[in-house]
Amino acid sequence: MTKDTTQWYASWFDTPFYHILYKDRNHHEAQRFMDNLTKYLNLSDDSKILDLACGRGRHSRYLNSLGYDVTGIDLSENSIAHAKKYETETLRFKVHDMCTPYEEEFDAVLNLFTSFGYFDEDASNLATINAIKNNLNTYGLGVIDFMNSDYVISNLVPEETKTMEGIDFHLKRYVEDGYIYKDISFTHEGHDYNFQERVKAFSLEDFEALFEEAGVYLLDVFGDYNLRKFYKGSSERLIMIFK
Repeated sequence: MTKDTTQWYASWFDTPFYHILYKDRNHHEAQRFMDNLTKYLNLSDDSKILDLACGRGRHSRYLNSLGYDVTGIDLSENSIAHAKKYETETLRFKVHDMCTPYEEEFDAVLNLFTSFGYFDEDASNLATINAIKNNLNTYGLGVIDFMNSDYVISNLVPEETKTMEGIDFHLKRYVEDGYIYKDISFTHEGHDYNFQERVKAFSLEDFEALFEEAGVYLLDVFGDYNLRKFYKGSSERLIMIFK
C-alpha cells in the first residue's frame, strides 16, 4: 500500500518521520550559532525574540535559556503541540503562517535553518520579508539563515540511503527550474511513503532584490555559524542581518 503525500511543507513537516530523518542535527552547533548571533545583535537581557518557522522549538528553547523572552511560530500543528510542552511565562509557541505579521513587535526576528523559499508563489516570499519588517520594533533586527545555494548545488549528493531508527530513507537530490529538490521515499510498517522537499535556490543577489522591494536594509552577511565572512563559492551558509 502506497501513501503518496507529496504536498510539500504542509504535510512533510507535520509527520513524525521528518523528525526521525533529521534527529542527528548538531545541537551544539545550533547553540554556538545562537551564542554568536545574540552577541552580535547586542540584545539586552530582556529582549523579545520571534523565532519564525520554529519547528519543535529547539532554537527557541535555547534562546529562552539565555534569558530572552521568546515566541516561536510555525505552520505545523504537530510541531507546535510538541513545543508547547516547554512553554513558560517567557517562552510561548503558536501555530501561525509566517507570510502574515504576528500580533507583536520584537527586538529580533529570526528565520533559521533554511526555513525560507518553500512557496510556489514569489509573492509569498516577499510577503514573508514584509511580515518580518512589520514585526520589528524601531531598533529591531531581522535575521535569515539560509543555505548558500551555489555551495549546495556544487556539492549535491544525487542519491543516498540514510538509516534512522530502523527506517531506510532513500534520498534523491536534483536541481530543476531554479529549485533544489530532495525526494524522500521509505517503507514503514508495510506502507510505502513518498515525500518531497523543495527550496528555491536563492542567491545573495535574489535576497538583495527582495529586500529592496520590501524596503528593508541589508546590514551584514556571514557565511557560517561562527559569523565569518561570506564567500559565494565556499561558504556553507548565507546569513543575512537586516532592518
